[in-house]
Formats: sequence, structure tokens, C-alpha cells
Amino acid sequence: MGLVGAATVLVGLLAFGRGDGILGDAAGPTSEAFPRESAPPALGGDAPTREPVVAQAPSSPEGAGELPAPPTCAYEDRPAPLAAYDQHAATPLDTRFRLSDAYVPPDLVPLRGAGFEDDRSVRRLLLDDLAALRAAAEANGTPLEIQSAYRSYAYQARVFDGWVAQLGREHALATSARPGHSEHQLGTAIDVRSRGGPAPWTLDDWAATPAGAWMAATAWRYGFVMSYPDGAADETCYAYEPWHYRWVGRDEARRIHERGVSLRRWLWRPTGPLADVRSDFVEAAP
Repeated sequence: MGLVGAATVLVGLLAFGRGDGILGDAAGPTSEAFPRESAPPALGGDAPTREPVVAQAPSSPEGAGELPAPPTCAYEDRPAPLAAYDQHAATPLDTRFRLSDAYVPPDLVPLRGAGFEDDRSVRRLLLDDLAALRAAAEANGTPLEIQSAYRSYAYQARVFDGWVAQLGREHALATSARPGHSEHQLGTAIDVRSRGGPAPWTLDDWAATPAGAWMAATAWRYGFVMSYPDGAADETCYAYEPWHYRWVGRDEARRIHERGVSLRRWLWRPTGPLADVRSDFVEAAP
């Protein structure tokens, strides 16, 4: 069974529940039971048809032309290149590349610093942009809450083991990030939900809600990009997650938005930060 294709057999995943108190963060809300990089498909067979978010046309020479595909998705445990704390925006984390269990950002601060009533953590360097994002969403009438923030290697291990216990290893691999492979360990990734609303993966498409649509259209202005956009699972290695955003800074987020590509494709572009190692993982064009 293929890496992404395996996810299509998980049509009954919601029955296992994602309620409070199973694996919640000790320092904050416990509403992210078995959180992961990829959501279960909705009950009832094929996933619903969605209109993809349309990116703006490129506005600079860098935006011209088609970007080649990133490395294929495969289950490996290679140390991620560019994994220093100050390289967070370029660190590739997927089914191939991982962080070590010693990777703990030194500048983790509570989400309260961005105006959320939440003691879980993100890196200090994104706090101003996250506060601006929260305030803008509030002003738009689509207030947000944080579903998940920083996760340690050990916490992600418990998350993944929980899915293995529920589903078996093969199915868990198709939907959950193994320890070290989660963007949440960077301290710059967040899962968001509508304030007062349910966990976003319990909905057919959170991006179709007012708050989700606002995030999809606006988050890039504050430095956040959707890591796993709709229709890109073959290149992102995980299914559509309209609630999962990674902070890369405003300038970089604008460039990705203008190109209309996934973050993973952008990072692996031939002129990008991973250019020196790209040839080791991507076959040369004939």
C-alpha cells in the first residue's frame, strides 16, 4: 500500500475519538488527543471535493517558471539537514528527515505572550507575528484558538504510539508523524481552530469555516504557511491539514504564497536552501 494511498482506508478513524485527557500537554489544554500531521478522512468513502485556495500570480522573477518536485515520500530516519535553531525556516521535516531527541528550542515561551489564554509554548521569535495574527482574526470576527503548539520528541513518541495502538503501525505511518519528524518540534508550527469550536479535524473541511477560510487566505501575511495544502499529499507526504501552519517569517511566506506551491516543494527548489543536498534525493531530469 502506498504512503499516501494508505490513508484512504482510514474512513472510520473518527470513531476512535480525539477527546480530552488522553495525551494532552501538561502545561495547557488537553484537547489534542493523538494529534498528528495528517487528519482522518471523513466517514462515508471518498473525501469531499474542495475548491483549492488560489494563490496570487507571481510578481517577481523568482516567481517565474515551474518548480520541480521535491524528493519522493519514503519512510526513513535521516537527520534533517539545516537543523540548527536559527535554520528553522529551512529545516525539512517529513517522512524522510527528522530532528534528534535533543532538539529543544532554547527560546520557548507561553502562548499567553501572543494574547492566547494558553500556557503551551512556541518560540519567542514568532510571538509578535502570532499576536498580530490573533488580533487580525479577532478584528475580522473570526477569532482563533490554538489546538496544538510545540511538542517535544518524547511527546510526539507518545502520540505516534497511541495511533499505532489504535490502528496498527502501517495505518499509523500513513497519518501520523513519527517522533522527530513532526514540525511541531521546531516550536514554529501551530494547529489552530475556531474559538469555542471543535477540533478542526472533526469537520469536513475546516478551511470552509469562516475562521479557516480567513486563515487560508491571510495567514501568509503574518509569516505562516499551510504545510499540508489540499491536493498536495504526494509531495508533502501527509494528507490535507487546513489547520496546521508553520511560521517561516513574513518575507518567506509571501514568496511561497506568490508561487502557490507547498512549503516542501519550495524548500527543495534547485536554488533553495537545500540545493546542495537536493541531488542526493531527487533524480536528475532526463
